[in-house]
Amino acid sequence: MDNSQAATAAVSPTDAAAAPQGSMPGGDVLGDWMAQRVGPGAPSADKAGVVFLTQDVTDVSTIKRVREFLDNGLPVLVLGFERERYNSGYRPPWPHVLLGRTVDGKYAHRLQALAGALRVIFRHRPRLTDATILYARNIDQLLLALVMKLFISRRAEVAYEVLDIQPMFVAHGLRSFLLRLVERLCLTQVKLLVLSSPGFHRHYYAPTQKFRGPWLLVENKLPRVGLPERPKPAATVAAEAQPKAQPAGTKPLMPPHRPWVIGYFGLIRGEQTVDLMQRLAQRLPDRLQIRFRGVLTTVDEKRFFKTLESCPNIVYGGRYDHPGELADMYAGVDFAWALDLENTEHNSRWLLPNRFYEAGYFGVPCLSVQGFEVDRLVRRHDVGWGFEQPLEETMVRFFQDLTVEEYERKRQRLLALPDETFVAGEEIRALCRFFARRAATPMEKPPVEKGMRPHPAS
Repeated sequence: MDNSQAATAAVSPTDAAAAPQGSMPGGDVLGDWMAQRVGPGAPSADKAGVVFLTQDVTDVSTIKRVREFLDNGLPVLVLGFERERYNSGYRPPWPHVLLGRTVDGKYAHRLQALAGALRVIFRHRPRLTDATILYARNIDQLLLALVMKLFISRRAEVAYEVLDIQPMFVAHGLRSFLLRLVERLCLTQVKLLVLSSPGFHRHYYAPTQKFRGPWLLVENKLPRVGLPERPKPAATVAAEAQPKAQPAGTKPLMPPHRPWVIGYFGLIRGEQTVDLMQRLAQRLPDRLQIRFRGVLTTVDEKRFFKTLESCPNIVYGGRYDHPGELADMYAGVDFAWALDLENTEHNSRWLLPNRFYEAGYFGVPCLSVQGFEVDRLVRRHDVGWGFEQPLEETMVRFFQDLTVEEYERKRQRLLALPDETFVAGEEIRALCRFFARRAATPMEKPPVEKGMRPHPAS
């Protein structure tokens, strides 16, 4: 997933062309529906209300979502695997059961791991019989959830959250066809599909998987807890008679007296992306600086560090604490890199990266690829720049011609947007209301309101 979130082992936690689809103001209709479906009373303290099935208990997006559920009063039990990745030393403070180890991208190994996971789950079935919601991330966990519903948690509803559409799901060939078929069959038992981008529904779940059930857009925004204060627009700062010290995020010196600075923070992935950044740095050695922070994933480590040696204007600052270091990191850059070139025909084109929300909160405009989902969001708010092919040439011209006045206009517009554009709020509360109780007498169909849609997004 793009989850451009990378953190140290300490902590951490990606819009449509029209109105924000994920917000559900006045979610009382949905709450009333769930009240009918669930009946009074909460699960006992030693049993789970929400069983969260995840591919990695240490994954920062899993940590973020579980905390959001807990903050909204939902009892959660996490069932998950471990992976040898970043944050691998983290152990959740909430109730959890380890199901084994898996390897990212190795589907045969993951099938074996699922068989072992079932044995663990059945050993813990007394804690699972009264579960109200089975919340599954990725197809592996969805399969486990459906087995649990069949044999253990028979009264539970199944929700399926998708943060990325992996290449295997959209490839040609028999294996991909079978994988899509399995997912399509599983989707018939899913009561709610939770997506981090409307592009996933528009381009995959509606046309390819023919999903017509309710879905909720929950963008991968920042969690409110622990966030530092957001920089303020220049007019606001002046109106409040701020002291002479510059507010957080203010650039002390603007080009042309120093290079433009691009920040790429989070999961560093995609050889094509790093290659493009290297070419830009080589062509604009005095006009551009690129700063990396985070975890190397789908890039070759040796090649990456050779790039650093060959380009003095590319620097890597290592891993970071999320959200503790975000303010300082973004205060030191002018742009956030949101050009994901790893899977440009599908996932990269459809996702909304987490770094858009991080950068936007701290007043840093995004750079994107024209036609991608994140570019639709950037253009709708007019808070960044999108580039057409050939990317290298258009970006070189951009950095040669960009004026301080044009940049500052975008930045001030970005800072003027409400915090809710970038910080999780109503959509998470709506999701938690959905999970608040368990069905007693189900209705034929749930109510559909803004953000929960039974048909493809326009």
